[in-house]
Amino acid sequence: MKKAVLVALFGLLFVALAQGTFPLTIKHDEGSVTLNKTPQRVVVLDEEALGWLTALGVSDRIVGLGSAYLTPADVEAGRVKPEVLRKGFLARARLNNPVYVGSWIQPNLETILALKPDLIVRLTWQGNQHYDKLSAIAPTIGYQEGGEGFWQRGLRDLGRIFGRTAQAEAIIEQVAVNNRRNAARLRAAGVFQKYPKVVVIAPFAGGANWIYTGVRLMPDLRELGFKDGFTPDKITLNVGAPISDEALLSLDKETLVVVFPPGGQYDGSKAFFESPVGKRLKDQSILYLPEAYSPYSGPLVSLRNSNDLTRLILEKVR
Repeated sequence: MKKAVLVALFGLLFVALAQGTFPLTIKHDEGSVTLNKTPQRVVVLDEEALGWLTALGVSDRIVGLGSAYLTPADVEAGRVKPEVLRKGFLARARLNNPVYVGSWIQPNLETILALKPDLIVRLTWQGNQHYDKLSAIAPTIGYQEGGEGFWQRGLRDLGRIFGRTAQAEAIIEQVAVNNRRNAARLRAAGVFQKYPKVVVIAPFAGGANWIYTGVRLMPDLRELGFKDGFTPDKITLNVGAPISDEALLSLDKETLVVVFPPGGQYDGSKAFFESPVGKRLKDQSILYLPEAYSPYSGPLVSLRNSNDLTRLILEKVR
C-alpha cells in the first residue's frame, strides 16, 4: 500500500515538473520576467526564437512572427502567405497562420499589442531598443546573440516555461552527439591533414564581405575539429567583422574557406566567386547555402550544419 502511494506521489511530482511550476521567474539577458501560467499566445521577433519553439514542439502557439527576411510580397492582409509558410525552415516550423509583426529591429508595436500575446521572445544586442515597450505588452525575454551558449540558454529557459525541460536537454545532447560522430568521419577521411583551419565568409549583396567568428556556423565547425584560420583585430557584437580583400588573399592553402552567404535578397555569393578574390580562393572554398528563412543558429540549424557541412567537406577532399 505504502509503495503504491509513493509511486502515485512521484507520478504527480513528475507531472508537475513536466508542466512547469508557476509563478515562474526567468532571468535573461535583458532582465527578468515572471510568468503566472504556460503561454498560449507567443510572438517571436526573429528566426532564432522561432527555431527554439519549433525544436520544443510548441510552434503552433506562435501568433505573431517577426523576420528580417520576409518582404511585402510575402505578406497579405497582415499575415504571412500560406505558400511562404510552406518554404524552407518555415515549413519545418508548421506555423498556424501567424501575423507578420515586423523585424527584430523594427517591431510593429501596435500589431503586437492587438495580438494580446502572453509571451514575447527575441534576440538582442547592446543598444537594442523597445524592450520596455514590449514588456508593457507582455512578458518579454531576450537573449544576446553573441553570448556564450546563447541558444542553449534560450532553449533551456523555454523548456522550463513550456514544461519541456527534458526535451530541451535531449535536443542539446543530440546536437553534441551528432557533432562528435561527424568529427570522427572527418578525421577518418584525413580532412584535417589538408585543412586543419577554417574561415566562414559571408558575402553580402553590394560587395561587402564579413568573416564570422562566433554564433554563425563557426561554433559547429569548431566542434567538428577545425581551428580558426583568421582572427580579426576587432569583432562586432561577438559575431564577426568586415574583412578586406587583402586579408582574404593572405589566407594560406591549409585554410578551408566556407562561403556562407546571408539569405534572400542579401546573398552576394555569385558576385563573390566572380571577383578576383573569389577566383583566387575557389580551389579551397565550398559554398554552403542557408535554408530559406532559416535561423543562423539553434539546435535544428546545428544538426543541419553538421551533417551538410560534413558531406560537402568530404566531397571536397576526395
